[in-house]
Amino acid sequence: MRLIQKLLVFVLCFPLLSFGQKNDTKNWIQLFNGKDLTGWVVKIKGYPLGENIHNTFRVEDSLLKVSYDGYEDFGESFGHIFYEKPFSNYILKLQYRFIGKQAKGGQDWATKNSGIMIHSQSPQSMELNQSFPVSLEVQLLGGIDKDIERPTGNLCTPGMHVTMHNQKLTEHCIPSSSPTFYGEEWINVEVEVHNDSLIKHIINGKEAISYSKPVFGGDYNTTFKEGTPVKMGYISLQSESHPIEFKNIEILELEP
Repeated sequence: MRLIQKLLVFVLCFPLLSFGQKNDTKNWIQLFNGKDLTGWVVKIKGYPLGENIHNTFRVEDSLLKVSYDGYEDFGESFGHIFYEKPFSNYILKLQYRFIGKQAKGGQDWATKNSGIMIHSQSPQSMELNQSFPVSLEVQLLGGIDKDIERPTGNLCTPGMHVTMHNQKLTEHCIPSSSPTFYGEEWINVEVEVHNDSLIKHIINGKEAISYSKPVFGGDYNTTFKEGTPVKMGYISLQSESHPIEFKNIEILELEP
């Protein structure tokens, strides 16, 4: 009798579980199709919107690659590739890895350095010679010296301030609690965004940093009114002179 009861419970619950799993899969949106840059817009410092100089952002082997083999000297050609629409409440997931050597002429601090910009201004609103969009940066770093820790998933704030532990912070970059990754392994990143009430950076399944109440402010802000809350914005990926690859870029929009 007990066996029959257990089987009935399993049969009744299984369709519900299957339905929930299908719903969850369906709600995730693939931002990168693995074939081309459809849905993405390039903005590189010193060049008009949409000009992807030297094929910096490209698709190869189903990966979104940031490459510099066409550059004679990188200089300050900082670039970003933006998804075409803004978001407010969501979970963003992707994988990244640093590969190869830094481009000739890249800044020392940019070695194994890139980022995911969130709550960003639109690419259309950036000035021609603007290096970075006003945004929150999920800073991606790779280890260089085995004796020096270099956590990833940090927070940098070009043109913004945030609140952590009930204190408003004005530092440009705030380190996370993630470990340092020295090789060319793939790293899993999740960014959980609840409007302006809570934002989390999650590295390989573990929360690395969280904060809230982003507002416009600071040296990089030349466009927006100081102190204005930032509740939504664009998502972009950086080109800062070190080759990096991205894959499985997807988003789950959340209820407000």
